[in-house]
Amino acid sequence: MRLIPFVAAAVAAVAVLTGGIASAAGVERSPSVSPQFDGTVHTTVYLGETVYVGGSFGNAIVGGRSVARSRLAAFDARTGALLDWAPKADGTVRAVATDGHAVYVAGEFSRISGAKRDSLAKLDASSGAVDAFSHAIAGSPVALAVQGGRLYVGGRFTQIDSSRRTNLAAFDTATGALDARWTPTTDDAVESLAAGNGRVFLGGSFHRTGNVSNSLRLTAVDPVTGALDKGFLPRPEAVVHSVAVGADGTVYAGMGGQGGRAAAYSPDGRQRWLRVFDGDVQAVAALGDVAYVGGHFDRACETARNGSQGACTDGSLSRVKLAAIDGSGRLLDWAPQANGVVGVRTLSAAEPLRQVVAGGEFTMVAGASWKRLAVFG
Repeated sequence: MRLIPFVAAAVAAVAVLTGGIASAAGVERSPSVSPQFDGTVHTTVYLGETVYVGGSFGNAIVGGRSVARSRLAAFDARTGALLDWAPKADGTVRAVATDGHAVYVAGEFSRISGAKRDSLAKLDASSGAVDAFSHAIAGSPVALAVQGGRLYVGGRFTQIDSSRRTNLAAFDTATGALDARWTPTTDDAVESLAAGNGRVFLGGSFHRTGNVSNSLRLTAVDPVTGALDKGFLPRPEAVVHSVAVGADGTVYAGMGGQGGRAAAYSPDGRQRWLRVFDGDVQAVAALGDVAYVGGHFDRACETARNGSQGACTDGSLSRVKLAAIDGSGRLLDWAPQANGVVGVRTLSAAEPLRQVVAGGEFTMVAGASWKRLAVFG
């Protein structure tokens, strides 16, 4: 992709001002150079050395200058330079995913770059051109995942085109056709999807997956047939806002509930560790055996006990909106300390770059101005 010339120059000018202190988590506490945004960042995804961003913003901010970006943007993960990939959505973008060639987006829009698209669209990863892929959705898609030639969609909806689909659907990425075979259902909203380890993991507020009772909040289904994997039924005690799958098959979940929780599960659904916070964990990403979590918490509890309104009862450590947890469940000393009421809404990680990107509603990280997006590497 071609860089916007004045943006690249601005990045070079401020690069010497950034830095950080290496932590046990393996990424720095202070962010590296990246664009900032004038509205909420709801979602991010890596494709090689490019990060695609979606949200409710109208501009990217680089070097103190505003550059028009209507709810979609992309930047170079290594240099932080804003790229000229600039499709325009007329409503909030809630989810982005990529198959290596295209970028899929879902949200509350009805048009992308002037083309009618009902809440779901496919964009060229290089040019941003809108693909012919188009479907009518009765409801709100908020989660996407791609694996094995299928695009998986989750949210709260009842129909795709003329076919009944209850909160879940899949499409053939080559033809764009709705997958007639993949028809799992849930009885309430799906908030997050993650594809990996030969399964599609679902997180949300549901209590039933398919017709199976007590298959609640975090489940796995077959990526081809949609059949529930009855060998993975961890049954977490609170709504699951975010799901991620590690390279070793570990499944990570960010949850709400009394305070908030982050947990790791083995592929057979056994809980490996649980960490409790004083506010919801809204985002989770895995880098190696470290889980990065974000949300609107301010403190990490030293035990699994907390009281009214999530307050830690047995001591706590300051972890404002961001934290990191190792493979044994030990809280690491990585504490960038973001701000805001809602805080962090999304996290993505790139193993080859040893990098984590956070997005949300924060405007400060590590004591400096970082508006709604921060890259840690």
